[in-house]
Order: sequence, then structure tokens, then C-alpha cells
Amino acid sequence: MTDFEYQGLRIDANTTRSAAATMLSLRAEFAGWELDRVLRFEDGSRQVWMRRRRSPGLLPDLTP
Repeated sequence: MTDFEYQGLRIDANTTRSAAATMLSLRAEFAGWELDRVLRFEDGSRQVWMRRRRSPGLLPDLTP
């Protein structure tokens, strides 16, 4: 079994689909995250869970 680490993100309802896709693509390309699941709320906001394989100290975190 492979161990993953997870990171939750909340995407505001005012964020366009294109901007959200760009943001998630940058996290995937430069920090090794992949999309795990998305939950969309009635107000249009989204809760996104990203995951990546655990690797000690090899990948940076882009969280502000």
C-alpha cells in the first residue's frame, strides 16, 4: 500500500473554472500534487482535495 499525504483547498465561488484549473495545474506540475476529489457547494464554491505520494523533503509546498 502506498502512503499519500493530502491537502485540502477551498476555491471561492467567484473564481472562474479556468483560473481554478490553472491553479491546480501549477500545484500538480511544480509540487507533485494530483487531484483526488472535488466537492461543489450550492453557493458555487468548491472544496478540493489534492494528494501526492509521501517523499521526505523532495517536493516543495506552494501553500501561501
